[in-house]
Amino acid sequence: MKVLLGSNEYLYPHMDTANVLSLENALVRRGATTILGPVTMRVREGERWVILGPNGAGKSTLMKLMAAMSMPTAGTVEILGKVMGRTDVFELRPRIGFCSSVLAENIPFDERVRDVVLTAAYAIVGRWNEDYDLWDESRAVALLTTFGVRDLGERLYGTLSEGERKRVQICRSLMADPEVLLLDEPAAGLDVGGREDVLQRFAEFSQDPAAPVTILITHHIEEIPRGTTHALLLKDGKIAVSGPIDDVITSEHISSVFNVAISVNKSNDRFWATAI
Repeated sequence: MKVLLGSNEYLYPHMDTANVLSLENALVRRGATTILGPVTMRVREGERWVILGPNGAGKSTLMKLMAAMSMPTAGTVEILGKVMGRTDVFELRPRIGFCSSVLAENIPFDERVRDVVLTAAYAIVGRWNEDYDLWDESRAVALLTTFGVRDLGERLYGTLSEGERKRVQICRSLMADPEVLLLDEPAAGLDVGGREDVLQRFAEFSQDPAAPVTILITHHIEEIPRGTTHALLLKDGKIAVSGPIDDVITSEHISSVFNVAISVNKSNDRFWATAI
């Protein structure tokens, strides 16, 4: 398998494009065990990334670094021009949209769907005595419309199907108009119809030039949305391969990372895999 460790700047010919996120030899230890790293990668404006790897590869740990939710044990993490450890993360986090099952567990089931999205403007869950202006109200409705759940705005969150909740969670992650969007397995637990609906709506949203840079984690190449430009494969806490998506999502690389002989195919800008 082709291994690209260390700096991967040669993958990016347009060096004047600004870094949205940069990790330099970032490493995370728990006790004496290294669970991630060293990882070096750069995400630039206009890029759409996917991160894949088997269970325990370090995907969630890497996502927490990118979301400014944890600090590296060693190395450097720079997010939107701010170096972790030298900046106020509470000022930085509102600039990062984050959608994950861990955060979703904190959403009250008796909250109205519209308020689930709206409260993200204050980075809270559960509406209380906040004041929202017309811009906030309009943006929440626009996002619910984009992801096909506007008609559910007055419903209680707990009455929604899993697919509907996923779409509401994505709307919530976009409410504060973030500069970077992190999605942790947004299609997990959905049936085929729900998965395809979420991926199609997200792909359409991403085509907007004003859409934020996105980084998505998944276990399955079938869940990579159309328009994804770059991919990173993790194995045993380290980068196995990283770069433009068609160079990374190949039969050779996927087979090596997942330790199974797999044939990777692509059609209509989507990937699928079968064992061989």
